[in-house]
Amino acid sequence: MQFHSDNAAPVHPRVWDAMRSADALDMGYDGDALTARLDEAMSALFGEPCAVLWVATGTAANCLALAAMVPPEGGVVCHREAHIEVDEGGAPGFFLHGAKLMLVGGDHAKVTPDAARALIDPIRDDVHQVQPHALSVTQASEYGCVYRVEELQALSALCRERGLGFHVDDARFANAVAFLGCSPREACHGADALSFGMVKNGAMNAEAIVFFDPEKADRVRYRRKRAGHLQSKGRFMAAQILALIEDGLWLENARKANAAALHLARMAPGRLLHPVEANELFLRLSASEAAALRAQGFGFHDWGAQGARIVTAWDTREDHVEALGAALAAL
Repeated sequence: MQFHSDNAAPVHPRVWDAMRSADALDMGYDGDALTARLDEAMSALFGEPCAVLWVATGTAANCLALAAMVPPEGGVVCHREAHIEVDEGGAPGFFLHGAKLMLVGGDHAKVTPDAARALIDPIRDDVHQVQPHALSVTQASEYGCVYRVEELQALSALCRERGLGFHVDDARFANAVAFLGCSPREACHGADALSFGMVKNGAMNAEAIVFFDPEKADRVRYRRKRAGHLQSKGRFMAAQILALIEDGLWLENARKANAAALHLARMAPGRLLHPVEANELFLRLSASEAAALRAQGFGFHDWGAQGARIVTAWDTREDHVEALGAALAAL
């Protein structure tokens, strides 16, 4: 009964069907008919013109999106727990040719306008100090907490005020939209670009970079090729993305994962380290309690010396959720 990560979940059968249907003669790279549909499909989803590029990993999606906004001598404001800082192996520095990540704090791994201003305001406008060029936030955050629409409005207003690009790392964007119950565009309000996560939500190896400024996408096409992410049979990447977004499967999957996480949260309310607003739980567990759960067949990640991270996915079985909930309640 595994709750390690939604990265480990199977590929959704409808995604496999779409990939099998794509296994036919077409143009190579990004010249195929399926890739040509991405801009229109994503524009319909977000309610405004979009330009979409597929890549194979979330790391590439984040870094290529930021590379459209930040020069090598510039900086990216982000949370000190942000994925781009903690879990991407220095990839932002590589893709952005040395640009600096400029770190702020904040509860539940969320950036606030006040925290960003406190970092930005003391920076002198001279060549001796790195100048910020973009703000990056994660929706839902690294601790599974979701930015409300008004929080995103405040952050995007700050970006416009200070001339910053606004990037949203949306590895679990579907889970955030499912929690908020709002439109997709409201859940990334004001973003210039977002990394729309697909793999955690039923895809095999395709992520989408969505640009609300098509000119930025045109620049990143060259960077994508240079980075080794222009796959020769790109139609299989496009097929996965279309299978998830065109008939609402992305949101259906996210709702299932969120519901499973919420049920578990209700079974262990006194153990929660962060609010449960997507499909991740961070729980207070002693080493002996964690061992007791593992002895019953539950898999999860330790989180520090006295904690655990539990992740649900689109395919998480109800009987496994019920069993883990009962085991947590019995500790």
